[in-house]
Amino acid sequence: MHPYPENIPKRDASTGMINIKFVTTDLGLLYLCSNKQEYVLSKQLLRSGTAIGALVREAEQAESKADFLHKLAIALKEANETEYWILLLGETDYLTPKESESILNDLKELLKLLTSIIKTTKEKLNPKT
Repeated sequence: MHPYPENIPKRDASTGMINIKFVTTDLGLLYLCSNKQEYVLSKQLLRSGTAIGALVREAEQAESKADFLHKLAIALKEANETEYWILLLGETDYLTPKESESILNDLKELLKLLTSIIKTTKEKLNPKT
């Protein structure tokens, strides 16, 4: 039996979909790379955005609840960083308002989900007496 909640694999699929959105031309990342030469921003976004799903997958195979918690906490940090890059790209008009709003809405849901799982796991690790 794994130390993680049963809903993680299902949620990870949606995390992957968010990450895939980052690399599709209709959301602008490849456009940034090929046409606007914004390699630094797009590389940072790609790195942090794809790290989220990878860390959640790592958490699925955690060696302990503490390890699970640690990996999800890092995924949460990566999601926060990804939000920063999307906000920056939106504010500098490298993404349209529609593009940035779509990604930010997905990220907000992901941030809520990760925060909730982390909070619940912490409560289970340190129950109040």
